[in-house]
Amino acid sequence: MSFLEKINSPADLKCLSRADLPILAEEIRKTIVEVVSKNGGHLASSLGAVELAIALHYVFNTPEDKIIWDVGHQAYAHKLLTGRRDQFPTLRQHGGLCGFTRSSESLYDTFSAGHSSTSISAGVGIACAKCLKKEPSKVIAVIGDGSMTAGLAYEGLNQAGDLRKNLIVILNDNDMSIARNVGALSGFLSRTFSAKKMQNLRKRVGEFLKSMPGIGEEIYQLVKRSEESFMTFITPGVLFEAFNFEYFGPIDGHRLNHLINILDNIKELREPVLLHVTTKKGKGYEPAEKNPVYFHGVGSFDVKTGECANKNDAAPTYTKVFGQAMIQLAQADEKIVAVTAAMPEGTGLANFAETFPDRFFDVGIAEQHGVTFAAGLATEGFKPVVAIYSTFLQRAYDQILHDVCIESLPVVFAVDRGGIVGDDGATHHGLFDLSYLRSLPNMVVMAPKDENELCRMLATAVSHKGPIALRYPRGAGIGVKIEENMIPLPIGKGEVLKEGSDVLILAVGSSVAESLIAHSELSEQGISATVANCRFIKPLDAELICSLARKIPRIITVEENVRQGGFGSAVLECLADGGVSNFRLKRIGIPDVFVEHGPQKLLRSLYGIDAPAIVKAAKELI
Repeated sequence: MSFLEKINSPADLKCLSRADLPILAEEIRKTIVEVVSKNGGHLASSLGAVELAIALHYVFNTPEDKIIWDVGHQAYAHKLLTGRRDQFPTLRQHGGLCGFTRSSESLYDTFSAGHSSTSISAGVGIACAKCLKKEPSKVIAVIGDGSMTAGLAYEGLNQAGDLRKNLIVILNDNDMSIARNVGALSGFLSRTFSAKKMQNLRKRVGEFLKSMPGIGEEIYQLVKRSEESFMTFITPGVLFEAFNFEYFGPIDGHRLNHLINILDNIKELREPVLLHVTTKKGKGYEPAEKNPVYFHGVGSFDVKTGECANKNDAAPTYTKVFGQAMIQLAQADEKIVAVTAAMPEGTGLANFAETFPDRFFDVGIAEQHGVTFAAGLATEGFKPVVAIYSTFLQRAYDQILHDVCIESLPVVFAVDRGGIVGDDGATHHGLFDLSYLRSLPNMVVMAPKDENELCRMLATAVSHKGPIALRYPRGAGIGVKIEENMIPLPIGKGEVLKEGSDVLILAVGSSVAESLIAHSELSEQGISATVANCRFIKPLDAELICSLARKIPRIITVEENVRQGGFGSAVLECLADGGVSNFRLKRIGIPDVFVEHGPQKLLRSLYGIDAPAIVKAAKELI
């Protein structure tokens, strides 16, 4: 029996000798690689944090002591050590373990997460609560993978240092977020000296001081005592000590004995402490070590080669099409610039960055800053395209409203991963953007029916004189031919794709393809349907919608967004404002729930937003 098979809780882990722990780490890494190769997931981050997870549960008394994993995507080893070993093969499968920490899943998951940089703020709150309840247990926030580039982390540090609460922050420094970390702060956090260089420097300085006649030995001893202070100054300790944190490190996060010893020491402190740990992203699996960007979040792959197991070249992804269109448009217009938040590869802008390095800006995990930064560019006559996943753009809502929309600045929002994204679950589905964007004055919101229309909408966006959002889904396009000429669309105009007299289907975005499938199935059953691709959620094509509704009063709206305040709500408002009263309408969209993780196709079926759901709704209306 392996060591991992003996562990059903951290209590079992504490029964192992320290000599056994490196073997356990190897077993954990092997298990993680095997499961993620089948299910996909955040591989490189979790491989880098294996020793850290072991040391934390070996030293602290969880779940009484609270460990908060920032984002939660590096916590696979933590899950294996906390009673979820047998369930681990269900990772990211529908009904199985979540790919992030989830407090409803386990007592050991202190705080539910999925977005970055929340751990310190949550930790301060929990530490204050512990103090009020007079509980002596520890609170440990583990942050890293680029999360220290976000302002929220420093807001948490600021309050923690001011309150002087009993909190340990562990900076898991692997010099990465998803892509390479960017910014001055990243360079500062990585300011360390190699052991060889430091030893040589120490030796030369020591020999020089000792050689000074009469006072050399005394000065040498004084300098030696000052060495620790000097090291603090030339490493990031000076930053964290400014926040009133006791700083320790940086230390090697893969040396278990050293890690356990220092955690044993700092757990006795009763003040804010920051332990700086350096780790290697992808540790223990060579393909992930060589390419941590690809293996940050990966689909299924072959363990031996590291190659993607499900290559499908039938149609390019919407993300790829967007990236190619950006280059084409930027070649013709030097005012077009691109902005992303630590995701040049994920948003399809990596090639743009290579082609136009001076016109590409990666702001790090700082969506709020990225939006206001783009607003600044727009005031100087540039056309910034801000490419951010829908779920992460939520974090910059105030900046969109306050810094872009009030003055109607020409900022383009390329909202990737709109709709159901799949196995990452509730924290990552982009199901709210149509609602939160269409409510903003001056904002135009549109969604393409296919990849060719995406290109036309991008051309529309960069020629528009105000704020405009282009929302498109995760995954491959439907395989249509992409026209060489990207002709802009008239703002607020839809199109009729199929004509029929029994039922009217109004759809936007990826739901248009499902509506066309439903049209064919209804035709086979003797029901004729009109299908309109509305294209624009704001402004709606009120003339088209109202004229069709007067002729065909049985109406279905279809969207991959929550129903509250979404496209269907906009259509109801449009019909009311247009004086259309004699109609029946069914809204197909996501109900008032958070959608869990699972395959996109399965989730669309379960939540009733696919072609069969449209067919069912049409029959009910008729």
